[in-house]
Amino acid sequence: MSLALTPGLCSVTFRGLAPEEVAALAAEAGLGAIEWAGDAHAPPGDLAAARRCAAACAAAGLRAVSYGSYVEAGAPGAAIGPALASARAMGVRHCRVWAGRRGVGAAAATAAAIEDCAAFLRAAAGQAAAEGMSLSVEFHPNTLTDTVPAALAIQAQAAAPNLYTLWQPDFARDDAAAAAAAVRALADPLSHLHVFAWRPDKRRLPLAEGAALWQAALAALRPGRWQGERFAFLEFVERDAPAALLRDAAVLRAWLGQDRAPNG
Repeated sequence: MSLALTPGLCSVTFRGLAPEEVAALAAEAGLGAIEWAGDAHAPPGDLAAARRCAAACAAAGLRAVSYGSYVEAGAPGAAIGPALASARAMGVRHCRVWAGRRGVGAAAATAAAIEDCAAFLRAAAGQAAAEGMSLSVEFHPNTLTDTVPAALAIQAQAAAPNLYTLWQPDFARDDAAAAAAAVRALADPLSHLHVFAWRPDKRRLPLAEGAALWQAALAALRPGRWQGERFAFLEFVERDAPAALLRDAAVLRAWLGQDRAPNG
């Protein structure tokens, strides 16, 4: 049986909307929480923006639960301090980071780049732990955690108990069986999911068209180190349309057993 998940929204899905509009839309969609984006609504270190996002959630009856910092772990000039300050101002205890510079996959990376990333994550996780926070690394194409072995290797090298990994599918390579296998293999460090449906060429689809893959992945979830509430954050809806979010949120809630299945 799959583990319980709370449906939420990545605010980056609507980077052009104000925080209050994002929160109101998420509430209308029946979602429970938001992961706020550091490259759109709350830049790292902008504490006023972070507080505005928290206030928008509170006004809409939602929870701010995660901060997507977009910090590139191990890249030149990267720093975790401003991101943790924003997470603290937002009132969240979870911060998302990238593994290395975006655009550089694990297969093309040097051993030094991978070690730099792991060392950064080890130190950043220590800073986060001192504030009662946790970090999760993106599981994303063209980063140092773009495959299951690469993601597990970074976890092993960083060796930080409050460091976890997110998961999302790569629709260019994953079918239902591959997605389920990835989720099972990542069970120990897995925290949250980023949920969307794409064609292999990244054309966005209605979430229902990814049903086979997502239902297999959800059924494969198993307990791991993560002890808190888990979230399935919707991200990237068709045409960036609010109506598409309402449709996809109904589908996701049905998959999670939190709503009756949508009609049609």
